[in-house]
Amino acid sequence: VEDILKGLRQALEKDVLFSKMKINADEDALQYIAETATGDLRNAYNALELAVITTDVQSDGTIHVDKLAATQSMQKKALSVDTGMYYDMISAFIKSMRGSDANAAMFWFERLLEAGTDPLLLARRIVIHAAEDVGLADPMALPVAVSALTAFQNIGLPEGRIPLSEAILYICNAPKSNSVVVALEGAQKCAKQHPQARVPAHLMDKNYARDTETEDETPYKYPHNYGGWVEQQYLPDEVADAQFYTPSGIGQDVGCRQRKNKRK
Repeated sequence: VEDILKGLRQALEKDVLFSKMKINADEDALQYIAETATGDLRNAYNALELAVITTDVQSDGTIHVDKLAATQSMQKKALSVDTGMYYDMISAFIKSMRGSDANAAMFWFERLLEAGTDPLLLARRIVIHAAEDVGLADPMALPVAVSALTAFQNIGLPEGRIPLSEAILYICNAPKSNSVVVALEGAQKCAKQHPQARVPAHLMDKNYARDTETEDETPYKYPHNYGGWVEQQYLPDEVADAQFYTPSGIGQDVGCRQRKNKRK
């Protein structure tokens, strides 16, 4: 239980989803999830995620996860299949969308719903894959997925399955590119390796007095004065030539590649 509690606390601080939210999770709520997760951190994480996304946001933007929310999230996780089968079906659903198999994606979507999976968890996966696996090859995939999530939150079951299905089919039939994820991972790795890299002088904010004056008097070039783009350095000196984003040349990413090549 203590290991699961530690994992939940770390997730609240470092998880990509949770760390961007203002989450106030009561200690007894975390304790309850840890004690009823049958020793499986993935079960505990999914329950915490469910508690977060099904709890109303307060006026100050905080999501307060109390023991009642934790209890309800664990009850909603009761499935008609064993844990291994559940995660296998989730994996099959994800890989079917990535693999552009609309029939398989719809099948696993319905199997998961029939097994008792909370639809909001599946909706979140749909949104993630719209950005992760389609990305800039078809930027409309993300607003379609987000709209489907919003529609489901407003409609609920059973009709809410229709907009989710539309988003699934859109993602399956869209061209695929992971250039967004590759760029994110590259930038993340580089940022961690260069935590002290300084902002180039011409990009610094000139509206406040700084402790030390910079000797670099390179002027900032306003791109709109040059037809929308002008060559100048935006990265720190240490990584001035770093390349994180490489357009895939698939779908609308083709246009991104063409524009990038023109700027060389």
